[in-house]
Formats: sequence, structure tokens, C-alpha cells
Amino acid sequence: MNRVRRLARRGLGRTRRVLRGAIGRAYTRWRRSIQVRVVTSTLFISAIVVAILGLFLMQQITTALMDGKVKAARLQLDEGLSAVQRDLGNPSEDAGGRLETVVNSLKARSGPSGLYEVYIRDVRQPYFDGFATNELREDSVPQRLREELAKGPSGTRASTYGTLSYIGQPDEPGLIVGGKTGQFELYYLFPLTEEQATLTFVGRSLFGVGAVLLVLLAAIASLVTRQVVIPVRLAAQGAQRLAAGRLEERMRVRGEDDLARLARSFNDMAANLQEKIGELEDLSQVQRQFVSDVSHELRTPLTTIRIAADMLYESRESFSDPAVGRSAELLQSQLERFESLLADLLEISRHDAGAATLDAESLDMRDLVLRAVGDIQGLAERKGSKVVFQLPGEPCMAEVDRRRVERIMRNLLVNAVEHGEGEDIVVSVAADRDAVAVAVRDHGVGLKAGEGQMVFDRFWRADPARARTTGGTGLGLSISREDAQLHGGWLQAWGEPGAGSQFRLSLPRVAGAELRGSPLPLVPPGAGGPRPLYAELEVGD
Repeated sequence: MNRVRRLARRGLGRTRRVLRGAIGRAYTRWRRSIQVRVVTSTLFISAIVVAILGLFLMQQITTALMDGKVKAARLQLDEGLSAVQRDLGNPSEDAGGRLETVVNSLKARSGPSGLYEVYIRDVRQPYFDGFATNELREDSVPQRLREELAKGPSGTRASTYGTLSYIGQPDEPGLIVGGKTGQFELYYLFPLTEEQATLTFVGRSLFGVGAVLLVLLAAIASLVTRQVVIPVRLAAQGAQRLAAGRLEERMRVRGEDDLARLARSFNDMAANLQEKIGELEDLSQVQRQFVSDVSHELRTPLTTIRIAADMLYESRESFSDPAVGRSAELLQSQLERFESLLADLLEISRHDAGAATLDAESLDMRDLVLRAVGDIQGLAERKGSKVVFQLPGEPCMAEVDRRRVERIMRNLLVNAVEHGEGEDIVVSVAADRDAVAVAVRDHGVGLKAGEGQMVFDRFWRADPARARTTGGTGLGLSISREDAQLHGGWLQAWGEPGAGSQFRLSLPRVAGAELRGSPLPLVPPGAGGPRPLYAELEVGD
């Protein structure tokens, strides 16, 4: 028994899953297809209209059929009342025999009103009544009809619907009409079997016609919608191919209607888009080539200038004029900045040309962070900032390009020192099963709303009037984001005015893997509130 129950539960569970899957697929198709929505909406509205129309027609047919039946029954009743008045108007000793004779004479098995049974009742002598047959029970005549005739004067007529109860046979619906003449009540009982069969046939016919009509309406709606949807669908497919870079995509133009104008407009848009993108690609290619050529061509004269500048810088103490020595120092610092700018321009041109490659190896992110912090430690001390670490106790291994990741870290740390206002710089490292992350947090001027993305634009500066004290080129964060994306990772920024900012680098543990999340939050804990207490670990501890 338990096994049967388990099998039954499994069968029910499997049936539910199949039904849920079918309903889900149907809903998905309905949601994504205009044609399906139009057809289903047409079917729903048409079903309501057909149902209302069918009910109205059925009611009208039923009313007309039953009104005709009642009218014929009343005519039959009038004839019967005349016969009763003529034959039973003068009672005699043989009244019972005459009653049976009258009843049998009134019993007509065919006629304009159809089959019927006859019942005569003498209100003065209750025993003096009778049916034309012994098959029909006396309670087939409703009591309310008898009471209505009893209260009325001679000549009163009434009718009602009821149930004809037979002896030894099933009951059936019927129409009962009655009239009063003198001391007698005459009732005609008409079975409504044929009328019921007729109405059933009419109802089935209306249902069949309605179903066929719904199918035809659905087919018409599907055909009409298809003529509209197919060009729109082709336009959507063409737009997708355009978005994928297939700029030669065009739609076929047929006719001169609205859809044809849509196709022509789409083709004109695609042609203009292809032309403009071609111009932009040519301009971008020229720009990239110009930057690359200029960067390479400047290397030779820069080398010569560097040699001369080094000689002047080394001899700056021997100049009699202090201004000349100071000029040599300024020349040396600006040449270093110029060399950094050329290196960044070359790196940007490689990224733009798609020539940047990844030399990945398995490394501990904690070691890379410590090396980068060591490189900028002197700058942090000059600015009055202290670097505070939040490092995990276990290794954070990932397949990364050492040179590029160290460059990202140096750029983030220099940016934090530059804008940290002498406050502490917090560096956090974390890892999970799929990714590693490094966050650099400062407590300086912060970022305004919308600047979290602009900060990675080339040569963008939050405050153009703010002087650069570290000799940055304005390309560091842009190159850092390119390096992060080359790893398949993210470089994101958060900031609030007066509350500082945080930059988060998230990289997959395995090179080429898809990054789905980061083990560190982008918004630091307690942002905007009191500064959290960190476990401090200074460089060199």
C-alpha cells in the first residue's frame, strides 16, 4: 500500500511538473509574440461575443417556441371547454359515464398542439373526475393552478409549466393549461419532450456554429496579424544583426504601404549608420595611428633631450646662478612626466588596436599589493598618509598578469594618496571560490553623484583647478580599467563628497572565466558615518 502511495505521489509530482513546464512555455511564448497575444485576445473577446449572442438567440428561440406551444394549447383548451359545456352542462344519473365519454372524445393524439392528456374535475363532486388514461398521476396538475381556477369565475383560463408524473414511467416536463366552465375544470397536459429535444438540437447547433466561428476568427486574426508581424519581426532581426556589427543588413521592400515605408526607412537608417560608423572607424584608425606614430617618433628626440637634461641635472650644483640649477631640476621632472605620458599613450594605443595581450601566471594577490604599496610608500609619507591593511590569513591565488595588476594597484594607490587629504589609506584583499578582489579606500574629497563612471575617462579630472602634485598623466585610471577588462574583471568606483572614495578591483581566479560577483562590497562599511576601526598593519611590520 505504501509503495502504491509513493508511486501515486511520484506520478502526481511528475504531472504537476509537466503542467507547470507547459504553462511556463505557453506564457513565455504569449509574452514574447505579438501574434500569439493578438490571436488569444481575439479568441477571448470573440468567445464572449459569441456566448452572449448564442444565449440571446437561444432565449429568443425558446421564447418563440414556447409561446407558440402555449397559444396552440389555449386554442385546444377553448375547444375543450365548449365541448364540456355542451355535453356536461346538464348533470344526470349517468354523469360518470358521460364524463369518461367526454374525456375520451377530447383526447386527441394528434393535432396542431401535439400530444396531450386530458383531465376533467367536478368541483361540486370531487369524486366526479377523471383522466383519459390511467397512466398519468393526478398530482401532475399543480395545486397552485387548481387554486387559481377555483378562485376565478366561470371562463377563467390559466397555464403553467410543471412535471408530468406517469405510473411506471419516468417523469417529463410539461405544459399544463386549464380552464373553468360552470362546475367543471378542464386541464390539458402537454408533454414538452419534442420541444426539449428541439431546443437541445438548436443549442448544440449554436455551440457548433460558435466553435467554428471562433476557429475562423482565430485563423483570420492569425493571418492578418502575420501580415503585420512578419515585417516587424524582420525589422527586429535586422536591427539585431546591425547591433552585432553586420552593417550591410537591409530589409526587402515590397509594395507601397506603411510596412514598405518602414522597410525603406530602416534601410535608409542602416545605410546612414553604416556610413557614419565607417567614417568614425576611419577617424579612429587615423587617430590611433597618429598617437602610435607620434609616440614612437618622439622617442628619438626625447632620448637626446634626456641625455642633455641628465647632464644639466648632474651639473646643477656648479651653476653660479641658482635659477639655472632650479630650471635643470624642473626640466628633469617634466621630462620624467613626459616619458610617463608617452608610455601611457603607447599602452592606450595598444588597447585601442586590440593588440594588448595577457601574460597570466598564478600569483598571490597579497604579494602584489605589498609590492605596490612599497613603491608608493615614500609618496604616502610625504603626503602624511598611512597605509592600513586588511589582508586575509590564507593565500589569495589567481591567474593574473603581474605587470598589469601591479600597474593597476599603483594607479589606485597614487590616486588615493593624491586625493586622500593626508588621511589613512585602507587596502583590503579578499577571495572566494571564483574571484579575488582588492579595494583601496581613502577618506579625502570623495566623488560627486555620477562621477563614479567619469573617473575612468581619459584625461578627466574631478576638479580642473586642482594641481597635480604627483605628476600624473590623466590616463592611469583609464589604462587600469582596460587592464582589468583584459583579465575579464571589473574596476569600479564609489564615492561621496567629503566621505572619501573606494576603488574595487575584482578579478576571476582562473584566466578567461566569467566573473559573476565580487568578494568585497563596492560601498565600504560605515560609509558616510563614523570612521570604522581597522586592524592596522603598516608596511614593514
